[in-house]
Amino acid sequence: MPEGHTLHRLAELHTRRFGGRRVSVSSPQGRFSGEAAQLDGAEFLRAEAYGKHLVHHYRERASVHVHLGLYGKFSEAERPETEPVGQVRMRIIGPTHWTDLRGPIRCELVDPGELDRLLTGLGPDPLRADSDPGDAWQRISRSRTSIAALLMDQSVLAGVGNVFRAELLFRHGLDPATPGERLTERRWERMWADLAELMRHGVRTGRIDTVRPEHMPEVTGRQPRRDRHGGEVYVYRRAGQPCHVCGSEVALRELAARKLYWCPRCQGP
Repeated sequence: MPEGHTLHRLAELHTRRFGGRRVSVSSPQGRFSGEAAQLDGAEFLRAEAYGKHLVHHYRERASVHVHLGLYGKFSEAERPETEPVGQVRMRIIGPTHWTDLRGPIRCELVDPGELDRLLTGLGPDPLRADSDPGDAWQRISRSRTSIAALLMDQSVLAGVGNVFRAELLFRHGLDPATPGERLTERRWERMWADLAELMRHGVRTGRIDTVRPEHMPEVTGRQPRRDRHGGEVYVYRRAGQPCHVCGSEVALRELAARKLYWCPRCQGP
């Protein structure tokens, strides 16, 4: 599932290409055809991301809420547009570019009240200037749930997925099983600042890089990471491989039906 930085990249891209312009909206697949007809020819104001949610705002119309889920994806291209390929839920055509949306778990019109209710259920997003890390701290500091589970709870913290969760815990030497209530506020503030910077880097580059300069391949002499996800990471998808810092074997177990990666030595209890 795409993590928060991907949605923020999409929001910036769609605002740049369609913002302030009238657009054509359709649903070649048909599942969004009634809603698309209400938006067709309207002015696309801007796109915003809230955690893993993308919202398209239209002038004097309802907004479109998109959640990509595991399989959702936007494809982007310059005009002229081509015939739809596959199950295109929503197509947006602007003056210079067009985009197709396939496979989301949510693509729906929402009025201001519905959007407010959706956003009220989300924790703070480290990539949004209006987010307060203290809101997440209030939930974390009172919880006996493991910090690994809390970081993935979108009502606690919005936008963090499996990669950022694993890498953040490693970078701060934190045992994934540590209950939230055992963290200090100062430690949480450092984690929040680090997470925000890592995610901003992801928005700029389109990949997740979490390895510090002193542990990069060109410094240590190891081979660069070769993985379809890209990016240099410490533990994510590296189960059974040596830790870049201590050489111990990276561990793997399941937590809430998701794979959790960590170094037992660097992140010991």
